[in-house]
Amino acid sequence: MSVKKGSFVSVFTFAVALFAAMVPLSASAQPEPPEEMIRSNINEFMAQLEGREAYYEENIDELKQQVDESLEEVADFRYIGASVMGSYFRNASPEQRSRFVDVFRQTLIDTYTRGLVTFDYDDIRVLDDQRPQREEDRASVAMEVVATNGDVYPVNYSLRLSDGEWRVVNVIVNGINLGLTFRNQFDQAMRDNNRDYDAVIDSWAPDVGVDELEAGGDA
Repeated sequence: MSVKKGSFVSVFTFAVALFAAMVPLSASAQPEPPEEMIRSNINEFMAQLEGREAYYEENIDELKQQVDESLEEVADFRYIGASVMGSYFRNASPEQRSRFVDVFRQTLIDTYTRGLVTFDYDDIRVLDDQRPQREEDRASVAMEVVATNGDVYPVNYSLRLSDGEWRVVNVIVNGINLGLTFRNQFDQAMRDNNRDYDAVIDSWAPDVGVDELEAGGDA
């Protein structure tokens, strides 16, 4: 890979896009811990992507379609959508809830898929030392993305067991909790638009400031 070497924005988009590219993590079919399944899935996907970055840069819609198909099974978007809407979820109509989930999903695909073909990295590693699971239906998997300039960026995936499969429900990049960040943005958008759900959904676009990401957080 050869574009935007060491760019933090690319690390961020790469990390978010990477979770979308993972295949389903079946708890019933595969007895391995979540970190082992994520490790094997990421290695397999990146092996498929390796050497085809130039092709996908010219055919980004094809990569978006592949990511879109993977998202259907790997991410619990109904859960994520409800979490991002926060307290507003209760008063939203079923149609508005469903529409926001669709819009949120599509904006992630459109915004972050390019990170898969523009980030130049040296290594992606799932850490051997993982936190023990506190609940049977919850897990977190810690990773590191190593840029070509040697910078190391921590990435943490939060997973939830749903219908016998582990599904991603949140991503933390460099200590920045993306789920919480997007929830705050939804809240601010609702305030700015006088609680107009349709206006907020129609204009929704994920946004995390570069300065915020580079500074990191303590999530």
